[in-house]
Amino acid sequence: MFGLYAVLGIISLLLYRPLSPAIEATYEASSAPLQQSRKLVFGMAALFGMDSFGTGFLVQSLLALWLYQAFAISVTTAASILFWSSICSAISYLVAVPIAARIGLINTMVFTHLPSNILLILIPFAPDLTTAIGLLLSRSALSQMDVPTRSSYVMAVVTPEERPAAASVTAVPKTFAWAAGSMISGYLLTLSTFGWPLLIAGIVKGTYDILLLIKFQKVRPPEEVSAATG
Repeated sequence: MFGLYAVLGIISLLLYRPLSPAIEATYEASSAPLQQSRKLVFGMAALFGMDSFGTGFLVQSLLALWLYQAFAISVTTAASILFWSSICSAISYLVAVPIAARIGLINTMVFTHLPSNILLILIPFAPDLTTAIGLLLSRSALSQMDVPTRSSYVMAVVTPEERPAAASVTAVPKTFAWAAGSMISGYLLTLSTFGWPLLIAGIVKGTYDILLLIKFQKVRPPEEVSAATG
C-alpha cells in the first residue's frame, strides 16, 4: 500500500514536469505580499481553519473505526463504504462548476456545504447501517463542492501578485486545525461508540458556513460583479 502510494507520487511528478513557467502570472517584484488584501485574507484563513478543524474529526481511518465500533462491520465493508463516498465526493467537484457559474462562488460554497453538514449531524443518530450509509453518501455528494469554489474565490479576490502569499496564509491554519481535530476525534472514540466526532464536526463546519455567508457574501469576485452589471 505504501509502495503504491510512492509510485503514484512519482507519476504525479512526471505529469507536472512538462508544465511551462508561462502558465504562471507575471509578478511585480515591488509588490508586498498581501499588502492590499491583508484583512480579507486573514479573515478567510481564520474561517478556513475552523472548517478544517471540523474536517479533522472525519479522517477516513477514524470514520472507518467509528463504523466498525457502531455497526461491527468488516474491514472490506468499511473500505467499500469509503470508496463510494469518495466517488460521490469526486463527482461533487465537477458539479460545483455549473452551480457556481449560476449562483456565484460564495453561495455555492455555503448552500451546498451547509446541507452536507446537516446530514453529517444526523449520521450518529442513524438506527441502522443502511441509514448511516445513505446519509454518508448523500453528505459526500455535497461536501466537496466548496473545495474548488473556495480556491477559485481566494484567487479571484486578491491581485495576481498576492496569490502565492494568499494561498500560503489560508493553507497553513487549515493544516494545524486539521491535526487538532483528528487528535480530539481519536480521544472521543476511546470514550464512547456514539458518533461524537461526526456530531461535533457537523456543528463546527455548519457554523463555519453561516459565518462565511455573513462575512463574505458581499465580497464578490470581479467576474461576478462584471456579470451582474453587464
